[in-house]
Amino acid sequence: MKIPRWKKWLSHLTPLTIEETASEHNPELTVALSRGRLQLLSGDAIYSWDDLYQNFLIAFDHLKIDEEPFEDVLVLGLGLGSIPYMLEKVFHRNYYYTAVEWDETISELAAKYTLSRLKSPIDVITGDAEVFVQVTEEQYDMVIIDIFEDEITPPQFCTPDFLETCRDLLRPNGIILFNRLHGEDEAIRSVTERFFERTFKKVFPTAEYIDTKGNWILWSRKS
Repeated sequence: MKIPRWKKWLSHLTPLTIEETASEHNPELTVALSRGRLQLLSGDAIYSWDDLYQNFLIAFDHLKIDEEPFEDVLVLGLGLGSIPYMLEKVFHRNYYYTAVEWDETISELAAKYTLSRLKSPIDVITGDAEVFVQVTEEQYDMVIIDIFEDEITPPQFCTPDFLETCRDLLRPNGIILFNRLHGEDEAIRSVTERFFERTFKKVFPTAEYIDTKGNWILWSRKS
């Protein structure tokens, strides 16, 4: 969907609401234009923001992702499509994407507002990411987990079994990235740090984290 230039200019002064809707899983969904970029909001949570989705922008830059000879990428939690948008528009990577999104309404918004602006082939699957990783027979160079309900990652995606399944989907030398909230709330910080030390590092012993000043991107390379 093409956004008029005057709206992009105006959005640098004040955010503009482009569309409001709802779904079975998200009672409030808003597509907004802010600082010239499309943003997806669910309540107070930002699910996507083009190339200003800072957590992965920082992580991809830190990992020098534009130097990796990757081809196939699995994205669990599509949102409005910021991850493929950034990788194509900022890092100039043209991967083949498989994106799994639980909310059909969000899948439709992504197709309408973001995926139509990209050249990279993207296969969007509306379904449960936990089930998908168990049944797919494909392997990937990069697996990205960006799944939230408001600001919380659902517990079924925080188990050793789920992480081990994701690990098995990686090709040799592939990378896994897991986005976790790590903000000012001490309880949330503690949960994320404990998950990293006690669960993520047990499945990925060489794992590290990238502190994006609000979130941690947990990551590891498959040897």
